[in-house]
Amino acid sequence: MSAPAGTSDAGGPLADLRVLEMGQLLAGPFCGQLLADFGAEVIKLEQPGAGDPMRQWGREKPHGLSLWWPVVARNKKSVTLNLREPAGQALARELVANADILVENFRPGTLERWGLGYDDLAATNPGIILVRVTGFGQTGPYAPRAGYGSIGEAMGGLRYVTGEPDRPPSRAGISIGDSLAGTLAAFGAVMAVHARRRTGRGQVVDSAIYEAVLAMMESLIPEYQVAGYTRERTGAILPNVAPSNVYPTADGESVLIAANQDTVFRRLAHVMDRSELAEDERYATHSARGQHQAALDDEIAAWSATLPADELLGLLDQGGVPAGRIFTAKDMLADPHFEARDAIVRLAHADFGEIAMHNVAPRLSATPGAVRHAGPELGAHNSEIYGGILGLDEDDLTRLHDDGII
Repeated sequence: MSAPAGTSDAGGPLADLRVLEMGQLLAGPFCGQLLADFGAEVIKLEQPGAGDPMRQWGREKPHGLSLWWPVVARNKKSVTLNLREPAGQALARELVANADILVENFRPGTLERWGLGYDDLAATNPGIILVRVTGFGQTGPYAPRAGYGSIGEAMGGLRYVTGEPDRPPSRAGISIGDSLAGTLAAFGAVMAVHARRRTGRGQVVDSAIYEAVLAMMESLIPEYQVAGYTRERTGAILPNVAPSNVYPTADGESVLIAANQDTVFRRLAHVMDRSELAEDERYATHSARGQHQAALDDEIAAWSATLPADELLGLLDQGGVPAGRIFTAKDMLADPHFEARDAIVRLAHADFGEIAMHNVAPRLSATPGAVRHAGPELGAHNSEIYGGILGLDEDDLTRLHDDGII
């Protein structure tokens, strides 16, 4: 597919791709956000009059506007389209004929009922890549089930190992299952584009939330299958990885110190003025420290509690020991390293005046991504997309609007 008008390599490494984003909430839209961050022209199709529920989700300001929507919809273009109507489905097929990638996160079978399944779309555009993000994937006995991120986190193993050992499973404070599935979906989309350069054909990318979570679970499966060991909740530590924990300071703060490698632990012992700890048979090796993890944590906590946080961090830094505060958003906005690397960007916003959000990651030296604008108003790009891509005039747009199609 040729590059959208006005794009170039300077627009990001994906500036030659046009992406249609169907679906709503987080998993599919997060995939679209990542592709848009790196320059793809992402056209979000939203239900007329309502739009993506993410426009209302998340913590809100007193006047009721979402602070999540400007992030997850950043860099995208919004058009309205009623996919439940035959006329809307026909317009969608025309858009697909001029696109590289279609991202959707409906239940399996929904696109097929609308005449927008992969076989239907590939008949018109053999190069189309259909990215499908669901709870359980496109096949298997659970495929038809409703699948939210929290269920995928539970089935993928993350919930069971998260939290304190004497309490029920907890959760991360973010929608990590949805984001992981969206991340792997974006990775799959880019791989499919690469494959298309050799084959000339697109394919289906099937990203299931539970499998995306499972992919992050390290050696959890063989630990049980080979050794009969089931990982349990361990709170702030990883068993047998020591020292790596949160330690108190004299001024009431908490500092995370990670010195579990042998050479790093020796540096920590030197900083503590306790070099003998590195020779103690209980702590001299990685395995030994794991076996005596609690006792070692007590030794370090007794030392860290005698120093204010700034002094403690200064000593650890000078000694080459990885350590840091546990940041909140307030800390991030004030931190000089975040500022020096532009890790947070500030954008003009019609309702908020200015809105800050995380920048694009990872960083590319020659064709970097960028946050160009926050999430758009509903249907803000109807004229640009329907007129510029499909050649519809204002009369056509008025008629489609009056008929409830856009």
